[in-house]
Amino acid sequence: MGRIVLVAFLLTFMLSRVIVFLIMSRSLPDFFLYIKGTHVHHFNFGIFLLSAIGAYLLFWEPSGKRRRITAGLYGIALALTFDEFGMWIHLNAGYWQRASWDAVVVISGVLALIAFSASITRFRPRHWLTGIGLVLVMIIFIILFVRSFEYAGKRFGPKLQTIESTGPK
Repeated sequence: MGRIVLVAFLLTFMLSRVIVFLIMSRSLPDFFLYIKGTHVHHFNFGIFLLSAIGAYLLFWEPSGKRRRITAGLYGIALALTFDEFGMWIHLNAGYWQRASWDAVVVISGVLALIAFSASITRFRPRHWLTGIGLVLVMIIFIILFVRSFEYAGKRFGPKLQTIESTGPK
C-alpha cells in the first residue's frame, strides 16, 4: 500500500504544480473555485478528502481493491494538502513558497522509506544498516536539493513572482 500512496502523492503533486503554473501563466483558463470572490485553494480539498478517508477507515475496514483505492486517495489527499503547506504557515502568502517544496520533499522521502522497507517484524541487522544508509543518502540528497533550489530561486524566482502577481485573482 505504501507504494500506491507514494505514486499517487508524487503524481498529484506534479500535476497540481503544472496545472497551477499553466493557469497562472494564462495558458489554461482560470477554473479555480471561487466562493463569494474568495479563492478556495486545493489544500482545502485535500483536508476534506483526508477527513473522509479517516472516517472511512475508522468505520469500515476495506480490503482488496477498496484498500488499494483508499491508499491512492490518501496519497492524492496528502499531495493536495502539502502542496500548499507554506500557506498553512504564512497565511495570505504566495503559492510558490519554499516551505511547500520542503514539506513535499520530506513527505516523499518518508513515504519512500515506508514503501520500500521491510515490515518491522521482519527487520534484521542488515535492514537497520540499510535504513541508516538510506537516511544518510536522503540527508545528502536534501542538502543538494536545497542548494539547487537556492539557485533556482535566484534564477526563476522573479519570473514566478511576476506570473503570480499577474495571474488570475
